[in-house]
Amino acid sequence: MIPIVPRRSRLNPSLVVFAVLLVAVVGGVSYLAWRQSVPRATATLDAPRFLGHTTPLTVVVQAARGNVTRAEVRVVQDGKSVTVPPPTAPAGRRVEIPVTVEPAALGLSEGPATVEVWASDDFWRPLRFEDRPAITAPVTVDLTPPRLDLLASTRYVLPGGAAVVAFRAEGAAQADVRVGDRVFPSFAHGPAERGARVALIALPPDIAPGTPLTVSAVDEAGNAATRGIPAELRPRTFPRDRIVIRDSFLQAKVPELLPQHAPGASLVDGFLVINRDQRRAAEQEKSRVGSKSAETPLWAGAFVQPRNTKVFSNFAETRTYVYDGREIDRQVHFGFDLASTRQSPVPAANAGVVVFAEPLTIYGNTVIVDHGLGLQTLYAHLSSLAVKPGDKVTRGQELGRTGATGLALGDHLHFEVLISGVSVTPLEWWDAKWIRDRINGPLREAGLPAIE
Repeated sequence: MIPIVPRRSRLNPSLVVFAVLLVAVVGGVSYLAWRQSVPRATATLDAPRFLGHTTPLTVVVQAARGNVTRAEVRVVQDGKSVTVPPPTAPAGRRVEIPVTVEPAALGLSEGPATVEVWASDDFWRPLRFEDRPAITAPVTVDLTPPRLDLLASTRYVLPGGAAVVAFRAEGAAQADVRVGDRVFPSFAHGPAERGARVALIALPPDIAPGTPLTVSAVDEAGNAATRGIPAELRPRTFPRDRIVIRDSFLQAKVPELLPQHAPGASLVDGFLVINRDQRRAAEQEKSRVGSKSAETPLWAGAFVQPRNTKVFSNFAETRTYVYDGREIDRQVHFGFDLASTRQSPVPAANAGVVVFAEPLTIYGNTVIVDHGLGLQTLYAHLSSLAVKPGDKVTRGQELGRTGATGLALGDHLHFEVLISGVSVTPLEWWDAKWIRDRINGPLREAGLPAIE
């Protein structure tokens, strides 16, 4: 019997070579295809609708692989492309580049244009296609500032007083009135086709002679126009007072208003924290509340002083606080302190909407009523509140009762008139003739309806 020997298989060398080549080709093609598929550098641009004389832009360019090698902003108009000079050369996988577009310097004219962002990275791809912008955005070049016409204003003004300004700002996205560095908003007033706006402004008690009063308007492209307001600032002096601080007052008020005050610590130091820091915080809160107001007047006629009240502390009075025979602090008192019988009814000075009704640091229980156009009244040191935010009130409606909450020496009403959070003397607003001459007079001169 002849034994059967298994036949030894042999790999065909040509098949091995073919297989190796196939793997190399498939792998190489896959690798090249992967490199080719990696997205090119992308860009984001929060482009405005308009380009004004000076328009800042922020471009963000990001590479999917590698690093950004080019981030270029161009503006195309009428077939002409101009490059906006970047402040720095890009570097890194993600670059954020602020640029400033100045159309006049680039030779652009008013009209439609396109902002383009061109971006490249250093990641190698086997094929290079035609270069194209990473992002485009349509814009309009606008180099014409708003048309600003001053219609009328209060001619004679006083420190601590108020005034009205009427104007027209055609093409403006925002228009306001400035007293030095203080900004007062404006509101549409009168027939819509006239496009008139009015602003109530406050002149702080410490306003310096020569402080500019201006109307400013800015359009969506950032183009600005400014006009000076002709007004005569007449001098005014304010009273001074000396207040003696006694231990009984400190023992009652410091624990109430500064509960974190450590037992045994100096009551005078606690009083100074209240009189300075809490007073400052109250002023900031008044400004915050005053920054929002009804866009139409809610009031009419003169504001009322509570009946049978006597002014015993004046507006813008500089108070010197004395303890144990020495001066420890000095502050300005805004508003009037009105004395009457204990827990007297507190009437709303005019019609409006309650926008604040809660404790307010040194002012204690406080109500603020908004009368529209930035005009508000404040009632402080109340023993009780009869209204809540959102309540509509009429002239004379009870808001609460007088008291001695907050930093008060005794039962009384602290009353303020505020314009966009800036305190002005209540005397003007209690005077029907002043309102007729200084507020409604300029409105009539401008051909606008009076607030009546």
